[in-house]
Amino acid sequence: MLDWNPALYRRYEDERTRPAQELLARVPLPEAARAVDLGCGPGNSTELLVHRFPKAQVTGTDNSEAMLASARERLPQARFELSDIATWAPQEAPDLIYANAALQWVPDHETLIPRLFAALAPGGVLAIQMPDNREEPTHRLMRAVAAEAPWAEPIGDADRMRTLLLPLGGYYDLLAPQAARVDVWHTIYQHPMADAAAIVEWVRGTGLKPFVDRLPADLQASYLAEYERRVDQAYPARADGKRLLAFPRMFIVAQRKA
Repeated sequence: MLDWNPALYRRYEDERTRPAQELLARVPLPEAARAVDLGCGPGNSTELLVHRFPKAQVTGTDNSEAMLASARERLPQARFELSDIATWAPQEAPDLIYANAALQWVPDHETLIPRLFAALAPGGVLAIQMPDNREEPTHRLMRAVAAEAPWAEPIGDADRMRTLLLPLGGYYDLLAPQAARVDVWHTIYQHPMADAAAIVEWVRGTGLKPFVDRLPADLQASYLAEYERRVDQAYPARADGKRLLAFPRMFIVAQRKA
C-alpha cells in the first residue's frame, strides 16, 4: 500500500479527533511518566496526550514516514518513531498505551491485545478506539464495487483489506481476567456532510485507500465515480441538503493491577 496522505487525513481532523478526546477522557490516570500513542498519524491524538500529561515522556509511533514528518512538525517537543504495531515493544514499560483508530489495520487481535496489555507498567492503562463501520454503507459499497469488473482483478480479495474486529464482549473477555478494571462502550457518531463527494473524500483518507491504491490511474477514476454514485444513493439528502454519515466506533479502556 502507498504511504498515507497527512493532508487528506487532516481535512476532517475535528471529526477524527473527537473520539480520541472521548477515549482519553475515560483514562483513569491522574499522571503518567511514559505514554505511547500507537499509530499516531499526523500527531493530532499525540497532542492530546502531551496536553493531558505535560510531565510525561510522550512517544508517537507510526509505520508511515509521511505521517511521522507531519507529526514532528506539529509537536517538536514529543518523540516519534517508525514502527509496526504488530511487532512493537517498548524499551520501558509505559503507564499508557493509547491507540486511536489504528488497531483495525493490525491482524490477530486475540494475540495482539493481551500482548499490548502485558507491556504496561503496573497500574498502567491500555486505551483503544477503533472504527466499527464494516457493515455501514460506505464500507459495504467499497467491497461491492471492488468485486465487479473491471476493478475486481487488480483489487483482489476485498474482505482482507482490514482486520475483522471481535465483538465488543470479546475484547472484554480478553482483558478482564488480568485487569483491575475494563471499560468498553460503543458510540455511533452522526457527521453532517456536504454531499456524497465529501463522504468519499472522508473515506479516501482511511478505509478506501487500500482499494484505490491497488488500481492503475484509469481504473481509479472509474472506481471512484461508481463508488460515489452508489454513496449518493445510500445517503439521501436531509432537510438542510446535507448527508448524515453514521460512524460507529468501539472503545476499550483496561487498567492493569497495581
